Amino acid sequence: MHHLGHSDETKEMFQAQSHLYSLTSIFVSSMSLKCAVQLGIPDVINDHKRPITLLELASALRIHPSKTTCLHRLMRVLVHLHIFAETLAPKHEGGGEEVKAYVLTPSSSLLLSDKATGLSPFIVAMLDPVLMTPWHFLGDWFRGNHEKNCSNKLISPFEAAHGLNLWDYGRKNPEFGDAFNGAMAIDSRMMNFIIRDCKHIFQGLNTLVDVGGGTGTVAKIISEACLGLKCTVLDLPHVVAGLPESENVKFVGGDMFEFIPPSDAILLKLMLHAWSDEDCVKVLRKCRESIVGKNNEQGKVIIIDIVIGETQDDDAEATSTKLFFDMLMMTVVTGRERTEKEWEHLFSKAGFSQHKITPMFGLRSLIEVFP
Repeated sequence: MHHLGHSDETKEMFQAQSHLYSLTSIFVSSMSLKCAVQLGIPDVINDHKRPITLLELASALRIHPSKTTCLHRLMRVLVHLHIFAETLAPKHEGGGEEVKAYVLTPSSSLLLSDKATGLSPFIVAMLDPVLMTPWHFLGDWFRGNHEKNCSNKLISPFEAAHGLNLWDYGRKNPEFGDAFNGAMAIDSRMMNFIIRDCKHIFQGLNTLVDVGGGTGTVAKIISEACLGLKCTVLDLPHVVAGLPESENVKFVGGDMFEFIPPSDAILLKLMLHAWSDEDCVKVLRKCRESIVGKNNEQGKVIIIDIVIGETQDDDAEATSTKLFFDMLMMTVVTGRERTEKEWEHLFSKAGFSQHKITPMFGLRSLIEVFP
């Protein structure tokens, strides 16, 4: 292919244009992924037990022949995004001519419905129109066009879009609320891998309160891995109402801003990033009261959350994802992702004396905070 010569200035201009076009169309990645999940493509490829050709995939999905080329275009994008991979396979079962076929990658393996860690419900929930709509209000939200003379009240673009905050919307729209809570529970099942590598952080503890622990997914995993550890899940009354208890997992309905049951340790998994600094300090002070009241020298708050790096420790993809999650917290709730210095400021303001941050769990870090 012959390439025309361009001046450096012209080349730079077209590179900038390409960059902006790429950013403008980046939503195509998310929506293509959601489409693959909705169609059940990862399960179809997995159930095929061998690389699957385009025609075999279209047949298994019951795609009309007129849309086979469209399916090819969808798969081409998903292969480019490393959701699936291409290999060569016989065109017919008996062998002979080889054609391109699709296989799973580590990413699409996490989308299988028969796995406890399958993230498909998480992806569908996060890309629900309810969570997408607030982004269209972001510019007006910055200008304060939706605050109606309440400029001192910090609301989120989600509230500007829907008239309710995320938590109230979920209560009034149980279909969305159930899907959202289910997505959080799916994410929590990845704790199996965390506990396997980090059982030492629970050594010496007799009791643990999982604040905002939902239906108890994490508490059950911890109690099964750390025999004898008594876990209590604190969440809003409507979340924990009627949930089955066991000897080592109990549920308490309440408000974390008002009271946290006394315990040797408090667990906050992806909780504080959803709240403002002021609210985080309130919760952390309640946590401190809880563990100090037990007079336990090993008392601590265990936080699993994102820490935005201020160095080059993270790779480019991890950094982008953390920054995107920070924007998500700003848009959907009133929270934020924090740097280590910002975390340290919260701990100090809440009265804690020391902390330890251990980067792990992919995007997340383990943070231990001591009175």
